[in-house]
Amino acid sequence: MSPRQARRTLVQLAARHATQRVLSANLRGYAQAAVVQDTKPPVALFGLDGTYASALFTAAVKTASLDSTSKSLAALAEVFKRDSKLPIILNAPTLSPSDKSQIIQELQRHMGGQDRGDTVKNLLKTLSDNNRLGILQGVCEKFTTLMGAARGELDLTVTSAAKLDNKVLQRLETAVAKSEYSQGKKLKVVAKINPDIMGGLVVEVGDRTIDLSVSSKISKMNKLLTDAL
Repeated sequence: MSPRQARRTLVQLAARHATQRVLSANLRGYAQAAVVQDTKPPVALFGLDGTYASALFTAAVKTASLDSTSKSLAALAEVFKRDSKLPIILNAPTLSPSDKSQIIQELQRHMGGQDRGDTVKNLLKTLSDNNRLGILQGVCEKFTTLMGAARGELDLTVTSAAKLDNKVLQRLETAVAKSEYSQGKKLKVVAKINPDIMGGLVVEVGDRTIDLSVSSKISKMNKLLTDAL
């Protein structure tokens, strides 16, 4: 090989290595950007409980504890279902720092050691320090919404004045699944009870609401009567 050919070969090798370094740097940049993007909650939530749920989701993703955080909050949601007095206790303005500490310990006990990295424990402490333990139930519900969205699910929330039979809920799920409201996504049924609606149903699918409640009909009737007078 002549000196000129040798120099040409060296230049080509140097150019090839430089290109590989640039590609590697770009790939690392894309990977880092993807990681940052993945920490963003899949849907926008509103309200104070939504703000905390979104922050918790981001923290859980960054600490690779999303699954354990979801299980921990699901366990807390079950506590709220079993104990109707818990929201009243958490909203009590007279809770002392000692009371709050005991409540957090009890809530942690119900999580059964699933809180990897103390992600939920930190949430509870933050809520306690800011006198916002009363929104914990809402945070649990909103976090469930985020997890469903991350899995490609769509919440189907059915609110009634009294508990609905499972067969009724299944029929509603089937009907909505066949409609345009489902957007072709898997539905996750969430049943709620609110005596204030007096009867009928309030069906929420994603960001859409179908109000078939008796209270809504009475309100509309009252408005018609008021406008007519």
